[in-house]
Amino acid sequence: MKIALLLITLVFIIIIFRVFYIQVFDYKKLNNYASNLWSRNLPIKADRGLIYDRNGIVLADNVTTTSLVVIPNQIKNKKETATKLSEILNVDYDTMYKHVSKRTSIERVHPEGRRLSYEIADKIKDLKLDGVYLVKESQRSYPYDTYMAHTLGFVGVDNQGLSGIELTYDNYLTGQDGAIKYYSDAKGNKLKLNEVYQQPQDGMNITLTINNEIQASLERELNNAVTKFDPDRAIGLVMDPNSGEILAISARPNFSPSSYQKYSIEEINRNLPIWATYEPGSTFKIITLAAALEEKKVDLDKDTFVDTGSVKVENSTLHCWKHGGHGHETFLQVVENSCNPGFVELGQRLGKNTLFSYINKFGFGKKTGVDLNGEASGIIFNLNKVGPVELATTAFGQGVSVTPIQQVTAVSAAINGGTLYKPYIVKSINEPETNTIIKENKKQAVGKVISEDTSKEVRRALESVVANGSGRTSYIDGYRVGGKTGTAQKVSNGKYLANNYILSFIGFLPADDPKVVVYIAIDNPKGTVQYGGTTVGPISKAVLQDSIKALNIEKREDGLDKKYKWPDPKTLKVENVVGMDVEDAKDKLKGFEVIVEGNGDKVIHQSPDEGTTLDEGKTVRIFTE
Repeated sequence: MKIALLLITLVFIIIIFRVFYIQVFDYKKLNNYASNLWSRNLPIKADRGLIYDRNGIVLADNVTTTSLVVIPNQIKNKKETATKLSEILNVDYDTMYKHVSKRTSIERVHPEGRRLSYEIADKIKDLKLDGVYLVKESQRSYPYDTYMAHTLGFVGVDNQGLSGIELTYDNYLTGQDGAIKYYSDAKGNKLKLNEVYQQPQDGMNITLTINNEIQASLERELNNAVTKFDPDRAIGLVMDPNSGEILAISARPNFSPSSYQKYSIEEINRNLPIWATYEPGSTFKIITLAAALEEKKVDLDKDTFVDTGSVKVENSTLHCWKHGGHGHETFLQVVENSCNPGFVELGQRLGKNTLFSYINKFGFGKKTGVDLNGEASGIIFNLNKVGPVELATTAFGQGVSVTPIQQVTAVSAAINGGTLYKPYIVKSINEPETNTIIKENKKQAVGKVISEDTSKEVRRALESVVANGSGRTSYIDGYRVGGKTGTAQKVSNGKYLANNYILSFIGFLPADDPKVVVYIAIDNPKGTVQYGGTTVGPISKAVLQDSIKALNIEKREDGLDKKYKWPDPKTLKVENVVGMDVEDAKDKLKGFEVIVEGNGDKVIHQSPDEGTTLDEGKTVRIFTE
């Protein structure tokens, strides 16, 4: 009996010690196990990070919506619940019954119960059905709809990034979901324990280099181009040449990210400014010019050239766009007139090794590394396959294939003092609550390609193109504008297509200290003259004018005066008519279309102001009392 008593006592001591150990030392671990067995989570979706332009304007936002979830084990009358929900959601009874009867701890009613309207959500809430819950959900919203759609990209039904910045920076933009944690027994019956709210953590915000004011201008002008010319494609890109920051980017055709399912894969995934490759045409002559100046192969003012309208290279005859040629001209006039034979001469002076070394330095034939997905690298002749004809055609932009982003990046280097910068569009990634910068992009120099002196000469020549040459349609009175036109015949199956061109213009201002570069390309415009200066120049001019306002670029009077040449419209200076009688003001403004605003007799204001140069026939508004 003593032995039995001792054993029983020992067993009780062991049990007491074990209980003590469990309740004191193992409490947290076992409590977590138990809590996990009892607890269920009603998910609360985190908001996706916002995307801003450089000035804090929201380009990609979130709209809070409500979604329906059910906990089948808590639904006592499944038939009644399925009937009522199916009537409100306008779905068939059998589908809803499958949801409420499913053997699962929690069932998301998808897609019928996703992103409900406030009206439907209120009807479900008023039913007060057991096991039926409404949870917060976030839906991506794009306030400007189709603006830079390919660049921003879009998200899927579960808010995951599927293209563009939404995909490239998905890890940053995606937040951490929260939940309302409640407790139930093994049969799903809700226990009378306090619920726990786990707050969701929103995704990081992203600030872009985009200037929304310039972006709006670019979108408007591309829309106008599509309406006017019905092109196959239209492309626009605006950049800060001194940093590689992309200020605006867009293309046509485009799409609405909020309803991307309605479009084909090609329409939504091809970001043309970084993906499209084509022969650049005469805008590529800027690279040949920069190389020739850097290698001191030409003096623009002293060296001359006789253009007969064509030049023979081996067995090929290469033509100038002007029948009969431009005759005797300086090489500055060769640039102004975009004379192909003159640039063939520059290419021959350089030789294939030197010219192609500069093409490589300027970044052609390889990706720029812009922080967007889907970039192409373009196609440049293999040096071993470059003969006299390939050298000649490359010199004026034919036979090579480049992307718009390469074009703009290279020309920026040619005019900014000679530094090639890596282009980028994401300025910073910020923590949402405190706005603390998590990651910041800064300008990154790839290399020095030409000297400051050469760059200055390139700027001077391109300003002369706008004032005196083929880019005159982009001239802006009071602002120093430089630029170059491009007219490239399209290729299909190795052959050039008849009457099918890509017309382009690249312009910048101020010409002596560039702050912005604008590139516009129109693919196969209909019903217009097939010259870049005529068709695309005015589009670039409009974007440049809006950039002046957006970037606060001051007006100046030290630029080159525009020379009148047929078929340019005649230009006239606006006279001051403030204080005059309306009829006298109209007489003084002869040559313009005068629109009178108001019913008074005296002019109290006019637009534009005195001294502004306008094409003959343009509108001047006068305002009366």
